[in-house]
Amino acid sequence: MHRLKTRPQFQAAMAGGTVSRTAHFALHRLVLDADGSAAAVPADAVAPTGPGSLPHTQGPQALFVVQGVWLGAMVPKRWARRAVTRNTIKRQIYTVGATFEARLPQAAHVVRLRSAFDRKQFVSATSDQLKQAVRAELLQLFGYATRHAGTAVAASVPPAAQPVTVP
Repeated sequence: MHRLKTRPQFQAAMAGGTVSRTAHFALHRLVLDADGSAAAVPADAVAPTGPGSLPHTQGPQALFVVQGVWLGAMVPKRWARRAVTRNTIKRQIYTVGATFEARLPQAAHVVRLRSAFDRKQFVSATSDQLKQAVRAELLQLFGYATRHAGTAVAASVPPAAQPVTVP
């Protein structure tokens, strides 16, 4: 499994769309072709402008050179104030992601924390209770995404390329 490292990689993966959500997390996926290029971004699409945007000469294919499953974790300070908590959640994301690597499609994935864990329930910044709650929710998130991966990939293939079954 490869990790997303640059801002353009995260932006491209998040532009692919949300495939799974739980109470605290969202999973974004950008399906990659067999050659490692992004399938969801048309060639004639207008590139975004502003800081961190891709240059017009650089496409998504340059972002994901190596084939395989890519994973990134976004844990904003807004939802996890303490650095130790953010790091604990990121470690859990990468660990659970590695267990699901064989079942995930060849794509760029971003797991995003979208709401805070209650500090009254999880007093310690890195308690075992918090780790178990994060892990359980991530298992649910990745489980749903892998169960529905086949239908999402089949929906992205044009009808002429899909196999036809005759009864």
